[in-house]
Amino acid sequence: MQIETIDHVGIRVANLDRAMTFYELFGFRVIHKADNDPVAVVKNAEDVELNLVFNANDDNDGENILMDIPTKYPGFTHIAFRVNSILETVKILRANNITITQGPVKFGRDGHVSVFVRDPDRNTLEFRGREEDLSAIGGVATYENEN
Repeated sequence: MQIETIDHVGIRVANLDRAMTFYELFGFRVIHKADNDPVAVVKNAEDVELNLVFNANDDNDGENILMDIPTKYPGFTHIAFRVNSILETVKILRANNITITQGPVKFGRDGHVSVFVRDPDRNTLEFRGREEDLSAIGGVATYENEN
């Protein structure tokens, strides 16, 4: 077997309309809703596919169990989207009042910079692009592992 690429990512959300208000900012549109499951297939113009599974329990007091509590459970912690410009991404995030929870930050020496945000259900998204002049938005921090 040879894995060629990621086909799609499933993201559990509590409310599909609320989630789509957020994901539409990044070009995602509902392509199909399953008849027998609470799943909406969403894609953007570049054919990136997410499956929004809209059956999440919404009593987590605004926390993501995988990221926001001291006990570390196994599971997927975030999804990283490659973007064509971190500068433009940050401008879009700020224009839409989306809080950047980390970044812009440079990890290592590979020439990439990332910003992290949370969707309305506190799922973590990373936007990652080539390093560029970000002085207009405050520059770039370098990640230092604290462990």
